[in-house]
Amino acid sequence: MKTIVACAAIVLGIAGTTVPADAKGCLKGAVVGGAVGHFAGRHGVLGAAAGCAIGHHQANKAERQNARQPRRSTTGSRY
Repeated sequence: MKTIVACAAIVLGIAGTTVPADAKGCLKGAVVGGAVGHFAGRHGVLGAAAGCAIGHHQANKAERQNARQPRRSTTGSRY
């Protein structure tokens, strides 16, 4: 019982001091990769890890592409 309380205290202490991660695309990729890995040979954890990496890469690539495109002005004249 004491070890459970000690572990819970450690986890809560760590969770309170961490900063949120920038995981764009990771969650969606992990879900898809985990499902594919599960059905393609019972490797759900491996699929989730690979899906997270691929989803994060794709999100970064899309963000870079959107940053390069010029933005249209929404104010001013149309002519």
